[in-house]
Parts: sequence; C-alpha cells; structure tokens
Amino acid sequence: MKVLICDDQRSTRQGLALLLGLESDLHVVGLAGDGIEAVDLAESMSPDLVLMDLKMPRMNGVEATRKIRVSYPMIHVLVLTTFDDDSWLFDALHAGAAGYILKDSPPDELLKAIRGTLAGRTYLDPSVAGKLLPHRNAPPSAAHQLIKTLSERERAVLQQIAKGHTNTTIAEKLHLSEGTVRNYVSNIFTKLEVDDRTQAAVLAITYGL
Repeated sequence: MKVLICDDQRSTRQGLALLLGLESDLHVVGLAGDGIEAVDLAESMSPDLVLMDLKMPRMNGVEATRKIRVSYPMIHVLVLTTFDDDSWLFDALHAGAAGYILKDSPPDELLKAIRGTLAGRTYLDPSVAGKLLPHRNAPPSAAHQLIKTLSERERAVLQQIAKGHTNTTIAEKLHLSEGTVRNYVSNIFTKLEVDDRTQAAVLAITYGL
C-alpha cells in the first residue's frame, strides 16, 4: 500500500519513512513539507493513505485534507497530531480525515492505525478524544442527550463503530445481517446528528460507550 507522509519537520518525515520502509506491505511514495506539497503529491503519486500533520506553513493539514478528500475520495487521510493540536482535530475529521494518532505513539500502534485506516476502519486515539467534543456546534450536554436517544441495539452497534470495526465485523460480532447493521448505522447517524463513522465514534469515546 502506498503512503504519503506530510509533516513540516524534516526529522519527523524521515523518521516515519524509515519506520514504514521496514514493512513489506507499506511503501512510502512521497514526503511533503506542507499542505500544498501534499495535495500536489496526492495527485501525482496516487497514494492509498496520507499521514497528515496539522500545523504547517502555506497550507495547514485541515485544508489539505479537505482538498484531497474532495478531489480523491479513495485516498485515506490519517492525522498525525500532538496534544497542542486538539483544537484542530474536529475540523480535520469534518474535512474527511479517517482518524488521528499522536505523534509520540509507539511504532506498533502507528502501524496498527495505518493498516486499520487502509482497511476502512476508524482510528481515534482515546487519550485526546474527549477534547474534540467542545468544538462541535452543539454543547456537550446536548450531545449527551442525543446519545440517550439510542436504543440498546444501536448503542451496541455504536460501541463497535468506536472500536473501528467495519459493518461486516459488527454483523459477525452481534449476529446480525450486514443490511441490518447498515440500517442501524444510518439511524445512529440521524439520531446523533453526525455525518460519518468518525464523528459518531468521537461521541461514543467521549461518553465512555
């Protein structure tokens, strides 16, 4: 799988490239120092996944994520963040990022996040998930009330979404058909007033589901 690394720190880019270069199933196809370079390389290199920093010169990671996801929806974006970036995280997820991971995460956790994202799962680092909620339009108390509108089965499905599981895996774990799971997921999105699995997972993690 082809990976593009975008970070304004050269040492970070090179370190990540060395780490991923040791994996037989991952191939680093480009290194970008800002969002403009990331968008350009996404077009020319057609990566399967972009590891995206947030705070960068010229174009930040939020805007770069939005441009990449609009133009190349098949490219996954996994945000690389620090605790100082938490105010940007929800914007990045709303722009289309599949999830986020802390820059100081252990190598095995980073690789797990990359492979999971490539497989279509959501990765949300739980240590900063709670910081996302205050940046939603609705206050935390209102969002908590939305959680309470879910049925017992919908809550069970949401718990599996928060773990990053696909509809197929959820169906197997809960002994449901995939069609039934899709219906539950659609109902969950409507009740929680979210647009995708990542935003739903943020709420689930925040409220300890």
